[in-house]
Amino acid sequence: MDYISTRGAAPALDFADATLAGLASDGGLYVPRSWPRFSEAEIAAMVGLPYAELAQRIMQPFVGDCLTPERLLALTTQAYGRFSHRAVTPLVQLDAQQWLLELFHGPTLAFKDVALQLLGLLFEEFLGRSERNLTIVGATSGDTGSAAIDAVAGRSKVDIFMLHPRGRVSDVQRRQMTTVLAPNVHNIAIEGSFDDAQAMVKRMFNDAAMTDRFAIGAVNSINWARLMAQIVYYFAAALQLGAPARKVAFSVPTGNFGDVFAGYVAAQMGLPIERLIVATNVNDILHRALSTGDYSQSTVTPTTAPSMDIQVSSNFERLLFDVGGRDGLALAAQMRGFEASKAMQLTNAQREGAATLFTSARADADETLKAIRWAWVETGQVIDPHTAIGLHAAQTAGLDPRVPVVTLATAHPAKFRDAVEQATGVRPSLPTRVGDLFEREERLVQLPGDYAAVADYVALHATPRV
Repeated sequence: MDYISTRGAAPALDFADATLAGLASDGGLYVPRSWPRFSEAEIAAMVGLPYAELAQRIMQPFVGDCLTPERLLALTTQAYGRFSHRAVTPLVQLDAQQWLLELFHGPTLAFKDVALQLLGLLFEEFLGRSERNLTIVGATSGDTGSAAIDAVAGRSKVDIFMLHPRGRVSDVQRRQMTTVLAPNVHNIAIEGSFDDAQAMVKRMFNDAAMTDRFAIGAVNSINWARLMAQIVYYFAAALQLGAPARKVAFSVPTGNFGDVFAGYVAAQMGLPIERLIVATNVNDILHRALSTGDYSQSTVTPTTAPSMDIQVSSNFERLLFDVGGRDGLALAAQMRGFEASKAMQLTNAQREGAATLFTSARADADETLKAIRWAWVETGQVIDPHTAIGLHAAQTAGLDPRVPVVTLATAHPAKFRDAVEQATGVRPSLPTRVGDLFEREERLVQLPGDYAAVADYVALHATPRV
């Protein structure tokens, strides 16, 4: 399996090199040259597999010769051995149609752990085969940062620089990053939004002054290996609900489109998915794009679901590439236009291609609180605001009642205690394994929303590539 850029000009890479590279040299995102596909019989044979074995089975076609099946299984077993629930991503039934897929049983209490615990091991594996050092530069709207830091803290040959928008993540999210005091971990709070931070990260990948000195790598969902790991839990949930004989729908709270794009890939691999519901908050660029074709950036509005406070969804480019005919040069021109004007219209092919599987919905603050309250009063489940947005979208999707709808529960409710307490009167507690979080020392640096300041800081503290 080799990987090509969505913008058509970067060289193809194997899985190991695509994992270490993150973003393609032409500014595009790596995707497999073709989608592997399982037969119905092959999917049926996966029923009942432990999660680590299922992960190895799903991911093996993507890694090619870079990892043997035995080695990949060893890595998945190690990655998911740190999760607090033996099922790793357990299902919870809410009513006759609605289900939750709990993705927050990893060490940092968010779905990002499912991918990043493995990605940290992959970095270590592939770097161990070379002499190079890796400088990870990432941006986070809340959960990616803590999950990535936990995955690579203290690992050799890796430095991580994580940017977050100052004052726009929850106190739990911030402390999960800033209380990790490993010498290879650098937390940077910038003035501005997540989109500003993400733009700096992408600029650094294309800054020759930086890439000539440092091997810049990515942990954001622009890194293909992250999405690959997220495909697995779609299979895990669907298999428990009757796949391949029964179709399942998924409602996915999303800002950067990576989590729901993993569901799209699962469908391309043969998983019978009835519908993927893209659930957004009031920062609704994805809802507008999918419902009207209008992919136009506007001002980011802070909400109680900060991981979705995004107006530029990086992974949407992967979908536009795939449903638009995989014409990298045409997409590169389209994306250049968007980057210049902050607005674009999807082509007819892109809109029609997306509509075969995707619908979307938007939840405002009141609808988010109502969904949290409904889950608590009607089912006894305490959910966070991101999950509530997904549940609102699931309940209003109007799907055939015989089709189970799985909402991805993306974060533990204790990460967003104020919003949950406002809706339910219950203030959720942190699990005991992170219960002393507010007693730990914090370490971070505050920088202006200026690329030069961030680049200078990284250059001062990073280890050169060799």
